[in-house]
Amino acid sequence: MNNNTKFNIWYGILAVFGVVIIQYLFAYSQQVTEIPYSQFETDLRENRIADVAISENFIQGTFKQPLASGETMFVTTRVDPALIARLEQSGVVYTGRIESNFLGNILSWTLPILLFFGIWYLMMKRMGAGGGVGGLMQIGKSRAKVYVETDIKVTFDDIAGVDEAEDELREIVEFLRNPQDYGRLGGRMPKGVLLVGPPGTGKTLIARAVAGEARVPFFSISGSEFVEMFVGVGAARVRDLFEQARAKAPAIIFIDELDALGRARGAGPMMGGNDEKEQTLNQLLVELDGFDSSLGVVLLAATNRPEILDPALLRAGRFDRQVLVDRPDKGGRIDILKLHMTRAKLGSDVDPEQVAALTPGFTGADLANLVNEAALLATRRHADAVTMEDFTNAIERIVAGLEKRNRLLNPKERKIVAYHEMGHALVALSLPGVDPVHKVSIIPRGVGALGYTIQRPTEDRFLMTKEELENKMAVLLGGRAAEFIVFQHWSTGAADDLAKVTDIARAMVTRYGMSEKLGHMALETEQPSYLRPDFLVGGARQHDYGEQTADAIDAEIHMIIDRAFDRAVSILNERREILERSASKLLEVETLGEADLRELEANGCPA
Repeated sequence: MNNNTKFNIWYGILAVFGVVIIQYLFAYSQQVTEIPYSQFETDLRENRIADVAISENFIQGTFKQPLASGETMFVTTRVDPALIARLEQSGVVYTGRIESNFLGNILSWTLPILLFFGIWYLMMKRMGAGGGVGGLMQIGKSRAKVYVETDIKVTFDDIAGVDEAEDELREIVEFLRNPQDYGRLGGRMPKGVLLVGPPGTGKTLIARAVAGEARVPFFSISGSEFVEMFVGVGAARVRDLFEQARAKAPAIIFIDELDALGRARGAGPMMGGNDEKEQTLNQLLVELDGFDSSLGVVLLAATNRPEILDPALLRAGRFDRQVLVDRPDKGGRIDILKLHMTRAKLGSDVDPEQVAALTPGFTGADLANLVNEAALLATRRHADAVTMEDFTNAIERIVAGLEKRNRLLNPKERKIVAYHEMGHALVALSLPGVDPVHKVSIIPRGVGALGYTIQRPTEDRFLMTKEELENKMAVLLGGRAAEFIVFQHWSTGAADDLAKVTDIARAMVTRYGMSEKLGHMALETEQPSYLRPDFLVGGARQHDYGEQTADAIDAEIHMIIDRAFDRAVSILNERREILERSASKLLEVETLGEADLRELEANGCPA
């Protein structure tokens, strides 16, 4: 018998009980009449009353003979005996009346009860996963969103730029389609596949594409949704999630942001063995150990912080395979742009290859946002199509920030910014192996940038030589060198340049062994961070050397930076005339493009 049937039976019982009460009250009302107290006194004197029942406020009784209307009983309200004599002398018809407080009595009992049950109901609804009175009993149920085969419209045709990851996961798709035939040679599928990559590279999209290609149910949940305020809830939800997946096998379980659940146990000084997250992780490890891969259930997970995951989670037999979903190279960016550009109305001058060349380091999410920003810029100027200029402006907006044309600089500041930016550009144009300069501007952008110089890499780079790092440092210090040459003072505009230069110089000395004095030694180590976009900028470093070595490191860093600065000063002194002319032109037009810079290069700056 289900709950609906029980409720229907109780409704029937209450209805019958109500009908009986109504019939009783109706029958009673036909036999009883209410009379004034004066009439009661008269009937009493005339001996028409057989018996009475007296209470504090009422008198009920029976007539010896029924009245003409058929009533045999009466009820009346008592009156103060001291008042009766005076009323009878005046011949007044009198009866008693008591102020009714029936409604007040009812409310005084029912309102507190209703308030109590209302608060209890709301608490159960807030605490329970399923809502309502029974929600508390549902708190251990998994909150995974279940997408059936018809819900998933994403396939491998909808993703691009991750060919290696796609090839790895096609094997999972074939296993889910034919789990029995796949192990005919004695092999087994991995129990778990961990998708590792920077944010925005499409890990979640790839997992959905695997489910879409395999046409199987897809259980999607975030790692943070397992943990609640109650101890043991996370472990219960892990068990329930795997039970649901086994019931619908073949199926895919996808846990996004696994690092929220699978952080290394005991990583902090206050972490204990009874921590709720650790219990949840332990239950996940147990489920993976008892996971029969022949059932047709595959566990996919995604994280952008693999270095903090518990080693027990990554061992063979649990997450057997790790698939890197990295930032796309130039070819991958072209494929991603073509995929997203199909949704936009493009002009004839838009070239995906040229846009891809301007966007090194962009992820799939960044490229999707780029196409959207370009379309919005074209819409804002009421154009008929999105042009290449819109894409260029969108890239600048994403990289450098929003233009701040209302941020007015005084003439002296504008002049300093113009020489600063042209210092960067001229040093970059003068050194070999440096990324070509794409645009120079003194229009403020973003939070603190008073001007900017954009360099466009000609290709994706994964290694840099010592000479290339020294050239990069000289370009970064070109702005400060130009200020020193022209104005003979320092300003705060080079703060970001100095921070980057110091990071590069420290990395050269302590990590890359590029110091002749200190030799081929790695003096500092850091946590694995290969997912960062800039491998020169490190995170928290650990070192193990003495004070004398620290002094030597500082001296080497100082020497490398001074050498790069002197080099930038030397280049700009040789091209002082071009610096003056180009800075004046920049003050006039505010922005110089590639064509203007090529003209400067032809007037005396060697490539």
